[in-house]
Amino acid sequence: MRTTLTLDDDLADALRERARLLNVSFKQVVNDTLRRGMSPETREASSPRYRVVPNHSALVRGVDPLKLNQLNDELEAESFGTPSAG
Repeated sequence: MRTTLTLDDDLADALRERARLLNVSFKQVVNDTLRRGMSPETREASSPRYRVVPNHSALVRGVDPLKLNQLNDELEAESFGTPSAG
């Protein structure tokens, strides 16, 4: 079927580049791309669900590990009798 299709410039450029890289016609790239986009099997297979695997940590919730060195410095300063700057 012959039809007129208006594409955004960036999309047309990307399709032309893909046709050039694959050494196929522009028409074939457009048809293949539309087929892939409309196929439910392809969409599901191309984007697997992301799964988060929890990791056990020895730190207690609410403890900022970046502040532990600051706390250590303050305790060390107190043990020498020097007032801390914080």
